[in-house]
Amino acid sequence: MEDPVIRIPPYHYVHVLDLNSNVTRVEVGPHTYIRQDHERRMVMVPPRHYCVVLNPVVRGPTGAVVLDGAGQARLRHADLDIRLAQEPFPLYPGEEIKQDITPLQMVLADTALRLRALLDFTDEDGKKFLAGDEWLFEGPNTYIPRKEVEVAETLQATVIGHNQAIRLRARKECLDRNGTRRVTGEEWLVKQVGAYLPGVYEEVVDVVDAYILTDKKALHLRATRTFEDEEGRVRRTGEEWLVTQAESEAYIPEVFEEVVAEVAVTTLGPRQYCVVLDPVGPNGQPQLGQQLVVKGEKSFFLQPGERLQAGIQDVYVLSEDEGLLLQALQTIKDTNEEGKEVTRRAGDRWLARGPLEYVPPAEVTVLERRRAVALADNEGIYVRDIRTGKVRVVTGQTYMLTESEELWEKELPPGVEALLAAARGDIRGTDIGAQSSFSPDAGVPQRDCTRAITYQVPHNAAVQVYDYRERRARVVLGPELVVLGPGEQLTVLSLSAGRPKRPHARRSLCLRLGPDFCADIVTIETADHARLQLQLAYNWHFEVPKDPKELGRLFSVPDFVGDACKSLASRVRGAVAAVTFDDFHKNSNRLICSAVFGFDEGGRLREQLRFAPNGLVVTSVDIQSVEPVDQRTRDALQRSVQLAIEIATNSQEAAARHEAERLAQEARGRLERQRLLDQAEAERARRELLELEALSAAVESAGAARAEAQARAEAARIEGEAAIQQAKLKAEAIAIETEAELSRQERLQAQEVRAQRARGEAEAARAQALADVEASRVREVVAALGPETIRDIARAGPELQVKLLQGLGLQSTLITDGNAPLNLFTTARGLLGLAPPLESSAPQGPTL
Repeated sequence: MEDPVIRIPPYHYVHVLDLNSNVTRVEVGPHTYIRQDHERRMVMVPPRHYCVVLNPVVRGPTGAVVLDGAGQARLRHADLDIRLAQEPFPLYPGEEIKQDITPLQMVLADTALRLRALLDFTDEDGKKFLAGDEWLFEGPNTYIPRKEVEVAETLQATVIGHNQAIRLRARKECLDRNGTRRVTGEEWLVKQVGAYLPGVYEEVVDVVDAYILTDKKALHLRATRTFEDEEGRVRRTGEEWLVTQAESEAYIPEVFEEVVAEVAVTTLGPRQYCVVLDPVGPNGQPQLGQQLVVKGEKSFFLQPGERLQAGIQDVYVLSEDEGLLLQALQTIKDTNEEGKEVTRRAGDRWLARGPLEYVPPAEVTVLERRRAVALADNEGIYVRDIRTGKVRVVTGQTYMLTESEELWEKELPPGVEALLAAARGDIRGTDIGAQSSFSPDAGVPQRDCTRAITYQVPHNAAVQVYDYRERRARVVLGPELVVLGPGEQLTVLSLSAGRPKRPHARRSLCLRLGPDFCADIVTIETADHARLQLQLAYNWHFEVPKDPKELGRLFSVPDFVGDACKSLASRVRGAVAAVTFDDFHKNSNRLICSAVFGFDEGGRLREQLRFAPNGLVVTSVDIQSVEPVDQRTRDALQRSVQLAIEIATNSQEAAARHEAERLAQEARGRLERQRLLDQAEAERARRELLELEALSAAVESAGAARAEAQARAEAARIEGEAAIQQAKLKAEAIAIETEAELSRQERLQAQEVRAQRARGEAEAARAQALADVEASRVREVVAALGPETIRDIARAGPELQVKLLQGLGLQSTLITDGNAPLNLFTTARGLLGLAPPLESSAPQGPTL
């Protein structure tokens, strides 16, 4: 039901139809109008609006409502009527507003409505439409709806920019905007710049951007199906080609073109080249199995199917000491080093020597880049001729391998490698101490096997080198450098070591010729079954034969240390087994030396023992320690040693005590004698001191009396003269004062100055006199004492020094560093014992 209350806002109005009187009136707002039952509000459609009425009435040709027999308006049930802007109209009974008043839809530019026919109809232009037909209503325009048509969707135009295109697909068979017939599912591109509005049966698949091509970038394309491109060329399915900047700066792939990759330009420098595999021939087809060498400077794009063999390579720039080992892959014409043309057959090898710049052709492969090896006099390399198989050593020159030569690697046993590595780390030959338990593979630096193996034989040592090809050995005496030939090997000595000796405990490449020593521990048993353990040290050396052919005997005994120690130990055990423990303990050194060296025909002990097979000579034997093996013998020996130690200790203590008592008695005698001498010297010095004190007192009393009388007389005279002079000055001052006050003051000041000067001169004269008196007194005293007396007094000690100062009559002493000013006039008076002068009552002038 429609609400009867109508609220009319300001500046609004409604038309009200009275059904009783059939009169329409206007109600103007602002007003609240209550509609009666017999009143209806009419429908008013403003301009550019419309509404949809359901079940509209049937109208005749004149537009009048058609009534039925009962006088009711006939309706078109389930039908629709779209009414545009018109005079307000009422709704007849049965009519309903299905869609309220709605503005007409405006279609803007580059916009369209895709319409679909719901019913068969013919428009105002006589064009027939069937149900299901679709078409576009393009703007700019205002769409007036029809009941037979519905709006399927609103289409917007796609803007195509520069270097862009849109990809379209046909939804059904149709004609595109260019008049080209398209089948269902067909796709095509539109490249025209601007806004493009798809047709009714067209849909936009994608917006395609162009690939910008430069001189450094190209496009690799592949055809997905056979088609004809824009230039009229037929592209077959799977065909690949390249698009460069020369063909198009901006390229948009067609629908049947697939972008495989963006190809970067290949740029070769002036000293670069590359080998192109399967190059494209003049017919545009790849030549499979072929190669093309491209030299710089050049820039190019690899065509589809082409690839570089090893990328961009540098031209071989060879110096004077370099060369290239080349091999021909097929028969070619070439020039040799002399500039003559030669024919290289497939498989031939030759060497291109520098200096030159070389770019190998496609028919030639570079096997190796060789450099001349600079070898010093003590360096070498192993070179093998690949034609004959012979290996030789090249030393002491700069050598480059020829085309028929190669470096040969000489392998050594791991133990020898370890010993050589140790020898290279320490040239003093500490490799002879390498332990046999050392793992050769652990920590051994990698050696260049093509380098000639060298070994520095230490001083006073020998090395045996065996040539397996010649089947002969040579011995090298140090210091010397051994360079091994291709078939030579160093003889490894396996020596015994440790205490007691253990076989194969130490390996070495060189044989020390001595002199040296070795130590061993031997277990012996005496005739009374006392088991002892001896630690013996043997001094040895080898006698080197003068004939070089006999040097091989030095290595005739592989383990000379173990063999010598076993032989000496056997001799010692045999000699000790015939004596008792006491005899051995008393004569062990003589017994062992006689057992080792033996006696000559004259019964004298030999000085050395010589082993004839290898020339080993043992010169001395040292017994380092003797230890019993069983506990009982060890205890007996320990008690004997302790008893001997106690006897020796007690004897040493008694001798030391006697010597200490003798030294103490001598010291006491010297001390007593010195004390008596000191007392006599002290008495003599005391007597001399008393004599000097008496003489000093007499001189002091006489000098003091005479100096005091002279000083008092001189002082009285000076005071009298000063009084007379002062009286005169006062008289003159009174006379001057009467003349002028100012003159009196000036003269008074001048008189005071002169008086002060006179007084100062008098004081200076008196001080000079006192100083002279004091100086003469001191000279007399010193002359009376004499230099010998003063020297003796100075040696008598601090107490005699005090008495000496009292004898000189010094009442006080002043010590200064010379920086502080002193009044020497008053000082002299104080030294003489005179009282300071009394100050006069007369006014004092300024002191000069």
